[in-house]
Amino acid sequence: MLYPSIDSLMTKIDSKYSLVSVAAKRARSMQVHMDPKIDKYVSNKFVGKALEEINAEKLHFKTAGSHEELNINE
Repeated sequence: MLYPSIDSLMTKIDSKYSLVSVAAKRARSMQVHMDPKIDKYVSNKFVGKALEEINAEKLHFKTAGSHEELNINE
């Protein structure tokens, strides 16, 4: 089984499109300057690390089109 699972990630961000978008942006950011948000990563790749950070609720995500905000602690 892959870690983190899609089921656990979908409890953090409700849209697969948003999940992929947030993970891709964070992965690109980590390629430029690595600033780890969790102590130990399971994955060696940037996208996997970004998904682990989302699963650990270490990223802040806010939708641009609405006033709702998902509170993911930084």
